Amino acid sequence: MNPFFITGIGTGVGKTLAAAIVAEALGAYYWKPVQAGFDEGTDAQWVGARLSNSERVLPEAYMLKLPASPHIAAREEGMLIRVEDIAAQLPAVRPLVVEGAGGLLVPLNDREFMADLALRLDATVILVSRNYLGSINHSLLTAEVCRMRGVKVAGWIFNDQYGHYEQEIAEWSGLPVLGSVPFAPSPDREFVRAQAARLRPNLMYLYERHPGAVETDEF
Repeated sequence: MNPFFITGIGTGVGKTLAAAIVAEALGAYYWKPVQAGFDEGTDAQWVGARLSNSERVLPEAYMLKLPASPHIAAREEGMLIRVEDIAAQLPAVRPLVVEGAGGLLVPLNDREFMADLALRLDATVILVSRNYLGSINHSLLTAEVCRMRGVKVAGWIFNDQYGHYEQEIAEWSGLPVLGSVPFAPSPDREFVRAQAARLRPNLMYLYERHPGAVETDEF
């Protein structure tokens, strides 16, 4: 079984929270292969503190000091991150939730992007969006990138609840809503568990039909 890949329409949209909720709901392992910046802790540490079983959080493949785009952070340390090298370190555990860095067009090097990693892993992508001015445009652009590059997409998780915009984005993108997560200023373990329980029926349905994904001819 191939992994799920959590990506966002940008940075700071609640991708790590969504990844924790999906991992908790499915009892899955969590892996963030590239961590850029860790002075305030890592995403893996954040997720581990909120899962029922922290032993399901796996170590990163790359730990980069600079909180920047991975290709810049790696360059600062004289490193080159390649999709093939990440794929070679893919943990042989399932179910597995992989969290990307930023959005699908975040560069890993001069030629490869997060979308290329999702494709190389043959992963099914879950798109994460958050309600802010301009987010509808960013959401539809992300869906368009998936369509153009042949990325398999399961659907949307919305943070901060869009209201009726959620269904509009789903219709315009041709991708279903997997769930919406209410705003929480400091989401803790109890919050993650509660949201995992609420989203579990949809996520379990997705898991049971995995690795199938929605194909759309929209746009």
